[in-house]
Amino acid sequence: MDILRAGMALVSGVRQEIQYGNCTKRETVLNEREFKFAQTMIFAIHEINKNPGLLPRHTIGYKIYNACGMSNIVMSAIVLANGQKEQLDGTCSGPGSATAVLGHSGSAPTMAFARVIGRFQVPVVSHFATCACLSDREEFPSFFRTIPSDEHQSRALAKLVKHFGWMWVGAISNLNAYGVNGINAFIQAAVEEGVCIEYYEAFEQSGPASALDKVVETVKRSTSKVIVAFMSHREVTVLAAELYKNNITSLQWVGSDAWISDSSLSDSEGSSILVGSLGFVVSKANIPGLEDHLRQLHPSQFPNSQFIREFWEYIFECSLANSTNTEMKACTGIESLQNVDTYFTDVSDLRFVNNVYKSVYAVAHALHALISERRNSSSNNNQPIESWQVLQYLQKVDFMTSQGERVTFDENGNIFAQYELINIQSMASSIMHTTTVGFYDPTLPHDHQVQMTKFKLHNSVNQVPVSVCSDSCPPGQRKVIYKTKPVCCFDCIPCGEAEISNATDSLDCFTCPSEYWPNANQDRCVLKDTEFLSFSEIMGIVLTCFCFIGTFLTLLIFAVFLRYRHSPIVRANNSELSFLLLFSLSLCFLCSLTFIGRPSEWSCMLRHTAFSITFVLCISCVLWKTIVVLMAFRATLPGSNVMKWFGPVQQRLSVFGATFIQVLICILWLTIDPPFPNRNMLYFKDIIILECNLGSHVGFCAALGYIGLLALLCFVLAFFARKLPDNFNEAKFITFSMLIFCAVWITFIPAYVSSPGKFTVAVEIFAILSSSYGLLLCIFVPKVFIILFQSEKNTKRHIMGKTQKDIHY
Repeated sequence: MDILRAGMALVSGVRQEIQYGNCTKRETVLNEREFKFAQTMIFAIHEINKNPGLLPRHTIGYKIYNACGMSNIVMSAIVLANGQKEQLDGTCSGPGSATAVLGHSGSAPTMAFARVIGRFQVPVVSHFATCACLSDREEFPSFFRTIPSDEHQSRALAKLVKHFGWMWVGAISNLNAYGVNGINAFIQAAVEEGVCIEYYEAFEQSGPASALDKVVETVKRSTSKVIVAFMSHREVTVLAAELYKNNITSLQWVGSDAWISDSSLSDSEGSSILVGSLGFVVSKANIPGLEDHLRQLHPSQFPNSQFIREFWEYIFECSLANSTNTEMKACTGIESLQNVDTYFTDVSDLRFVNNVYKSVYAVAHALHALISERRNSSSNNNQPIESWQVLQYLQKVDFMTSQGERVTFDENGNIFAQYELINIQSMASSIMHTTTVGFYDPTLPHDHQVQMTKFKLHNSVNQVPVSVCSDSCPPGQRKVIYKTKPVCCFDCIPCGEAEISNATDSLDCFTCPSEYWPNANQDRCVLKDTEFLSFSEIMGIVLTCFCFIGTFLTLLIFAVFLRYRHSPIVRANNSELSFLLLFSLSLCFLCSLTFIGRPSEWSCMLRHTAFSITFVLCISCVLWKTIVVLMAFRATLPGSNVMKWFGPVQQRLSVFGATFIQVLICILWLTIDPPFPNRNMLYFKDIIILECNLGSHVGFCAALGYIGLLALLCFVLAFFARKLPDNFNEAKFITFSMLIFCAVWITFIPAYVSSPGKFTVAVEIFAILSSSYGLLLCIFVPKVFIILFQSEKNTKRHIMGKTQKDIHY
């Protein structure tokens, strides 16, 4: 088996300084998470070396560099770049043997050394550096990562706050590249989603206390109920503690992956205010065999490893042989991790550890592709593997892990973005319980990229808090946005009279279609009520009853006159014209029925023409009755022969002639521009009046004017004949009936014009019925009363009175 003259170097902050000084000082503690990352890399390399299908006959080695301070990071980069032999732990030796670098966990440290060794085309694969700035291929030409960029996380966080309707949030970050770039990306994505940022503050744990005080004061004065914290666990720890001291505990936290799953938060003061926090992290995975590897770790396996020595003394609180720490008891040698439960041995929540695992395999697959191509070509297989060659093949890797995850990089070295949404359920001493409550998948449709299940929030009633600058405008109102305020701060005003808005927070109201009208809440358009005089309503029923009563009275009088047609009073009143008048009056009563009910094409044409013709027939009969009365008394003069021109034939011809003129007017009216049903939406805004449009107004005026002309002529003649000397003066009753007729129709005109909707039709029916009743009661009722109740006056002698002449007309 050949040892590859290529290996991996892990740049890791296994040690962390307490005061951020020089890492060679003893004021440093072991970072358990980073040490776990390092051991995961070793486990993956051992697994690959045992795999006959991946890099057969080759073995991968590694180096581990501690880089807890920025100076150490740059020094590690220089060591890697010039092939020096300084490292703290490893299985590779010889200058320039590391052809790929894994790490660092932080974005800022990664930027520091990736900028240096990238110029030497040494590939850098990070498992935790998420700053979007690292995707800049010009500045970081050899950088890859197995964790999604913060650009995706920021967009996911923006969609998360939008999902909950938190349109008014505060943003806090630390002052390094990770925090500033991440929160700026979040703010940009939030603005695109319509979310407003009330404030943005930044501070560093190691910065001045005044910066932290400013952040706390800003949060205290704010009205938003949600904090989006894009920072590391160190800043969250001090911020949560300070807010807890100031009793600012009712806020909903939304966190970045750098702290949302960090169990060290549970040891900090004020950690209880973080319960209910939500944040996105990379998907959890299961790595078979890793737990056994971690629990089998023993200092005897790596006698020269400073990391393992410090880790062992940290876990078991004892000192190993040759230890410089003399304050602790000596280790017994029987210590074992098999029965120790710590963060290091816990494999129940492998997220970022899995990224380390994928990073190692990505480099291994690149090396495998490179060696396979060399084997299949004529090139010299004994040539050393150069870092620039690994870089080329790393860009092309595309494989599936044993957990079914696909690993491939885009042109900027980024991996496919997919997150799990986790919720901090509880905090206890050294224990933080989190639960996966959803996920984010950018490949799904826009509105379904964030998927949620049941979760726990900070408040005791577990209700989603409301964090808005202004309450949403309900349907029926619209937003008024001011230029001097954020778009989330607005006023709500009702829509206009004929407008609606059917969505929450509508920017505009829109007008309903012409046949629709807003409902009471102005949130939807409903069909306008249609109005017409129907047979089913009270007014229609009353008018119909009066119509039938008038018709019944007319027929009753007709029957009385027919029964007593040979009596003097019937004969004296020109029985033929009387029967014709009664017939026309019955038609007048019945024609009013055509005005009731839903207008149709036929009813509109019938109602006005029937009314015009029947009334002309009626007035013509009255007119000729009046003329005959006048001529009859004139015929009593000596030598007068005028009655021969006013006999029954002449009377019939005159009545039908006058009526025929009205028939011609109506025929012309119906031919040129007939009445038609119309939906009048101008008179009322919220009601459609179903009416009959007159069509030709000239035709209507001609028909109505002709009736008025005949009525006026009849009234004048009857007025002149009102004092004719007889005991039963027909002219007096005709004068009175025509006075009623003219009064009704003169008052009808202004009432007709001013009446709205169905009342217009009611006024017209009332005028028809009133004038018809006036003619019926004034002309015929007195005669019927004499016929039925004063039969002694129904004699020729009584009717002749002083004239002493038998008049037949």
